[in-house]
Amino acid sequence: MRRIVSSLFVSLDGVVESPDQWQHDFDEEMGASLATTLETTDTVLLGRVTWTEWAGYWPSYDEGDEDSEFARWINGSPKYVASTTLDSVAEWPNSFLLEADLASAVKELKAAPGKGITVAGSPGLVVSLLDRGLLDELQLLIHPVIAGGGRRKLFADNSPLQNLELVDSSSTSSGTIIATYRPK
Repeated sequence: MRRIVSSLFVSLDGVVESPDQWQHDFDEEMGASLATTLETTDTVLLGRVTWTEWAGYWPSYDEGDEDSEFARWINGSPKYVASTTLDSVAEWPNSFLLEADLASAVKELKAAPGKGITVAGSPGLVVSLLDRGLLDELQLLIHPVIAGGGRRKLFADNSPLQNLELVDSSSTSSGTIIATYRPK
């Protein structure tokens, strides 16, 4: 059975929204960690917001820039979009709208042949998968920054209690902690 993993940038105060506005540094160790995700997965799950933002950007990405490897990977990978409001995702090649309810659709993806499945961005989808027992691994890249109020946090204040176990952790040269958790 395929595994579903998510890697998210998060601030010390739990903010995941718009990391481009508060992420202080992106070092080699973070790049290596995310490269491992690309090597071990071949399918992407996206929420509506992330898909909409990325569909307007990655398909026309200039191949000469520093993110060319990711652009080739994301554009070539099958992308499954969890949304109840989108009618079509045809504008970005290799994108498919999940037609069934989330749990059924994700269970089918997990049972299909292939490498692992990654959730790209999409913190709301990450929480939904975790709540349904469908997320196998959550990697948080915890930046030594307080992003401040007015931004979306990964978990709402009224989130239910969930126990996770730390399976790996390391500190990068910029002071970011990479912590990998699995549901207990």
